[in-house]
Amino acid sequence: MHFSIQPLPPEVIDIIAAGEVIDSLTAVVRELVENAIDAGATRLVVKVDPDLWRVQVADNGQGMTRENLRLCAHPHSTSKIFTCEDLWKITSLGFRGEALHSIAQLSELVILSRVQEEDDVGWQMTYNQQGEGVAEEVVALAPGTVVTVSNLFGNVPVRRRGLPSPPQQLAEVQTLLQQMALCHPGIHWQVWQGEKLWFKISPGVNTQEILPQLLRRIQPSDLQFLRLTVDSPEDSEKAHFDLLLGLPDRCHRQRPDWVKVAVNGRFVRSPQLEQTLITAFNRTLPRDRYPLCFLHLRLNPQHIDWNRHPAKTEIYLHHLDFWREQVSQGVEQALRISPAELGQTAENQRLGQLLKAAESTTPYHLNREIPPPTASRAAIHLIPLTVVAQVNQTYIVAEHPHGVWLIEQHIAHERVLYEQLQDTWQLIDPESPVILNNLQTKQIEQLERIGLEVEAFGEQMWAVRTVPAPLLHRGDCREALLELSWGGDLETAQVATACRSAIRNGTPLSLSEMQALIDQWKVTRNPRTCPHGRPIFLALEESSLARFFRRHWVIGKSHGI
Repeated sequence: MHFSIQPLPPEVIDIIAAGEVIDSLTAVVRELVENAIDAGATRLVVKVDPDLWRVQVADNGQGMTRENLRLCAHPHSTSKIFTCEDLWKITSLGFRGEALHSIAQLSELVILSRVQEEDDVGWQMTYNQQGEGVAEEVVALAPGTVVTVSNLFGNVPVRRRGLPSPPQQLAEVQTLLQQMALCHPGIHWQVWQGEKLWFKISPGVNTQEILPQLLRRIQPSDLQFLRLTVDSPEDSEKAHFDLLLGLPDRCHRQRPDWVKVAVNGRFVRSPQLEQTLITAFNRTLPRDRYPLCFLHLRLNPQHIDWNRHPAKTEIYLHHLDFWREQVSQGVEQALRISPAELGQTAENQRLGQLLKAAESTTPYHLNREIPPPTASRAAIHLIPLTVVAQVNQTYIVAEHPHGVWLIEQHIAHERVLYEQLQDTWQLIDPESPVILNNLQTKQIEQLERIGLEVEAFGEQMWAVRTVPAPLLHRGDCREALLELSWGGDLETAQVATACRSAIRNGTPLSLSEMQALIDQWKVTRNPRTCPHGRPIFLALEESSLARFFRRHWVIGKSHGI
């Protein structure tokens, strides 16, 4: 049997194309929100009702004229690009001119808009499935645009049946809007579910003020924000990228669900950059934990090809290896501690809550107008830490101009030794070989894998003729070598060696010894946590001490005068 080839009818072509662009309720929200942001909106109101298959997005952007309203839902009509060359210098979130036409194909579309000029009026346009305006009228409207999408997929019931349940669709919409808020922190968001306010996101200076609104139990002091400028690899223009990191001693995740990447205002999937972020946190987090981090690259659009996927979540990024190296260096810089970060830790915040509750039961109130200390953005090695005491032969007490720190001596020394071993994995020949008994084949192979020289020495006996330098003069060198023989790569061996070689808790130290340790620890690359992910120091700031001891009370009142 032979079948003839014939062109598809235009209405079939339109439905197929529209279904690729608008595949869900979330896709409608995404396209409308992106158009609003492209129009310069600083305030967005999003209303979603999955039970009624209805979406409405209102913004205070620049609006559209009557003529533009007549054209905006026509196929491939856009104000973002004009020529083929424009495809390689995209600076907007939308550019293909497909979204509104596709939405009109799959729903009932109504748009109200008014431009910013004071003497203009607002217009309401109703569209048919071809994106043509079929009814228009003058309306009273503040400058901006309101897009209402009703009866979504009403003419494609099979699509409705294939979509997730309403709660799942709402979860996808929430995730999308949170991502957009992180990419555009200066926008005020108000999101409604039907007639009920669902959530809102207040604007901020940067993402450090946005993320705590999205994740419970995350405070701004748990995060580190860094904005870097680098030379572009192709031209003389500067490129920028923002890094928002959860400090490893304060917050981390069970899954890599908050390792996010955005490029020029839009979240994208980039497994290479995501893996770079995860790798950069190596040996700073507990086992099987993942970082919380958000990377936002702001690049010359000529370095990006957006024309890869209808949802624009997959891109071709030029010079990927260069950006991976820059991101790794940026994470290393962000994980250092600076004087400007000597603010409250989570412990200080909890103490503050307790003090606030205690104050409500007394006639006295603390002075909360004391300005926080200011400091320059310097690395931790520029912070003057002076050792004053040792507590329980475990914790080193060090003071700085704005408070005191408690530093656990064992894990601080472990961090020092680990980074030294990373830089120089030195193997030494002992005066006499270390004899190990009853080794299994896999233990011998493991010792050789990490660079040790092992040879048979007799019946079920092996001589280890080179050992890691820190273990050379230790009395438990043999036990340490047995521990190393039970598996892991070179990095694991370095961690185990550093842990066994570090000063033990319970060891008394002189002030000079403690000061030397603190000075070494300050210049490590990752001073916040040990290689196992445990926090190294606890900060207690002067402001918390002053509040606890009621130093801001009026003396007469505090004595009952």
